[in-house]
Parts: sequence; structure tokens; C-alpha cells
Amino acid sequence: MTFSVWLLVCFCGLTLGQNVLPQTEVATETGSCFPDMCKFLKEFGAMKAKLETVETKLKEKSEALETRQTETENQLLELKKKDATNIAFSAATGGSGHNGPFDTETTLIYRKLIINVGNAYNQHTGIFVAPVPGIYYFTFFYHAGGSQVLSLALMKNNEKVVTTYDHKTSQDGDDSGGNAALLQLQQGDQVYVRMYANSHVWQNDHITTFSGVLLRPL
Repeated sequence: MTFSVWLLVCFCGLTLGQNVLPQTEVATETGSCFPDMCKFLKEFGAMKAKLETVETKLKEKSEALETRQTETENQLLELKKKDATNIAFSAATGGSGHNGPFDTETTLIYRKLIINVGNAYNQHTGIFVAPVPGIYYFTFFYHAGGSQVLSLALMKNNEKVVTTYDHKTSQDGDDSGGNAALLQLQQGDQVYVRMYANSHVWQNDHITTFSGVLLRPL
């Protein structure tokens, strides 16, 4: 009796196994899983999707910030270029009375600033240094006593460009004059007024002036 029951159990087990196996295979093919694992996979998938969305938004914001930064930098460069082309100065010798005559050539220093846009003129040395390449216009005027020689030159680096001159006379109480020139300058070129030996000028805040302006950058 016991052996018969055992055979019956084995037969039923084999039959059930044959019926269950196809269902398990189908379940596996359709991606079935344990309940806890399914819940975990769903939550993981949702979290992954959120992370991808966040990464996309962060990337878009980063690209937008980079674009704005580039635009800002370009605007600053344009402003700097614009500021660099606003160059103009005018200055007088200042002080009072004679300046000279001296035994050697002297660079005239125009200490009284009238305007100095761009700060390219140095009131301590009397020298203008071109900040950008371009076409510049310079003028220089003087007032002097007629009893002394007057000889001035507009200089570009060590090159004489134009001059002004007046002879010594006993009839003239005073003399005035000047000159001007257009110059093509490179960045760093120096322009100044040289007073030759045995020459002189009168100086105050309103006469004997030196001026320059950038007409067109190149």
C-alpha cells in the first residue's frame, strides 16, 4: 500500500511539473520577476529617468551660461576697443615767465592738463605715447619774447616732423606762432615737442600749448 501511494505521488509530481514548466518559461520571456525586485526595478527606472532629465536641464543651463559669458566677454572687448579709440589731449606749459633758453635741446613739458582722454599723454614727461595704431592730428603753439630766438620741433620718436621758428629781433616785444601735422602712428610711438638750444618760450596756463587727437584707428 505504501509503495502504491509513493508511485502515485511521483506520477502526480511529474504531471504537475510538465504543466508548470511552460508557464515558467512564458513568464520568464515576458520579464516577470519577484514582487520586491519588480518594485525595485520600477523605482530604479523612474529614478534613472529623473536623473537623465536633470542632466539634460543642467546641460542646457550650462550651455546657456557659456553663451551668456561669451556674449558678455565680446561686449567687454567691444567696449575696450571703443574706449581705446577715444584718445584726445590738450595741455599748456603752466607756470609763469620764461622757459629757457638752455644750452642743450630740451623736451617741453606741458604740465597744465586741459583734457587727457585715454591718458596717453604724460604731464610729467611731456610725451604722448600712441595706445593704438592710427592717424593722429597734433598741434603746438607758442608765445615768446622777441628778444630771444624761438625754435621748436614736433618729434615722432627721434624724427623731426615739422618745426616753427622766429628770429631774434630788437623791434618785436613778443611773438606767437605754431605748427601742426597729421601722423600715422604705431602702438608705442612717441610724440613730443622739442625746444632747441638757446631757444625759449613764455609759459602759463593758457599759452604755449600742445594738443593731439586720434582721428582714425588702423
